[in-house]
Amino acid sequence: MLKNKTIGSMLIVAGTTIGAGMLALPIASAGLGFMTALALIVVSWILMTYTALLMLELHQFAPRDATLNTLAKRWLGKRGQYIANFSMVFLFYALCAAYIAGGGAQLQERINLGFELEIAPQFGSVILAVIIASVVTLGTSKVDKFNRILFSIKVIVLASLFYMLTPYVQSKHLLEMPVEKGLILSAIPVVFTSFGFHGSIPSIVKYVGLDVKVLRKVMIAGAALPLVIYIFWQLLSQGIMSQSDLLNSEGLSGFVASVAGIAHNSNVSIAVKLFADLALATSFLGVSLGLFDFFADAFKQGDNNQGRVITALITFIPPLGFALFYPQGFIMALGYAAIALVVLAVFLPVAMVYKQRASTSTNTGYKVRSGRTGLLIAALCGVLIITAQFMQMSGFIPAIG
Repeated sequence: MLKNKTIGSMLIVAGTTIGAGMLALPIASAGLGFMTALALIVVSWILMTYTALLMLELHQFAPRDATLNTLAKRWLGKRGQYIANFSMVFLFYALCAAYIAGGGAQLQERINLGFELEIAPQFGSVILAVIIASVVTLGTSKVDKFNRILFSIKVIVLASLFYMLTPYVQSKHLLEMPVEKGLILSAIPVVFTSFGFHGSIPSIVKYVGLDVKVLRKVMIAGAALPLVIYIFWQLLSQGIMSQSDLLNSEGLSGFVASVAGIAHNSNVSIAVKLFADLALATSFLGVSLGLFDFFADAFKQGDNNQGRVITALITFIPPLGFALFYPQGFIMALGYAAIALVVLAVFLPVAMVYKQRASTSTNTGYKVRSGRTGLLIAALCGVLIITAQFMQMSGFIPAIG
């Protein structure tokens, strides 16, 4: 049973991480060159895996059902709790609203084409929100099972893409150097956010239990799977097109059209669209599960039918409302996603672990290696990511995409 939960939890981590944003990685890293993009991806993976393990170090000193709300209050006081709550709600509501708006439009398009209907995009958004809310409300075990099905199909689609595109990879494209140095800084926030899964860690701890050895395996393997897939995806996307062609692609749709044209295969476009649908669904599941458990803890809702329904309404109604009536507000907020994620996944774990270690002189329990040096390096990386995001938004470095 525990082994079954372990595998399922790994896939929840991987599914939350490998979202539709993966398709933006080639656009974000256009002009960097394969080796530079690879270095950014590996460093981001190391940083996010390290801070995920810091979260496990904290969870062993807290109740099994503790969320970021509880952890921040315990080690950082009321002020830290407010910062943690704001970052969590801001980031996850923005993501959920974007998933509902974008996924609803995709679902509406599929329904209209498949059943020859003319439903409005808003109806697709409502259907998607109801489906995901129903699964999440039923519990983590149901999310686990549903996620396994979607993730398995996603892997098959990815394998098909790799099979169709591998013959067109040219080594000369992979050896090209960065076109413009400023693009490296511009790509940092996007690459960093492509490894964001930390909001789902408390839900996984609650699901698996406080077995640090098992949880450590879940975090490392769950984050390693996206790393491997990202590397292969970069190998394909940057191997079939030159840096200048990638830079000239007009966003994701232009990139997909170019790839399909090079491969002379219309199925490439179909596979990319299907992958985008599945990636959005698995990310939406992971994000909303983390937000659901966060609100259950923050509002002290019980784990009974009434409590879970109330928590579901708090979790899904606000982002659904914004997606339907004011989508631009939260879509614009996604521009600050990297900043909120740095606070959530880097600054808060570092600060809480520093406080926890300072408050006890014992060496009992699990402790992430690297000491204060590792905490300092992680914090400095967070500062770099936020600086890069602000420099891009201010026009000091090139915008990407």
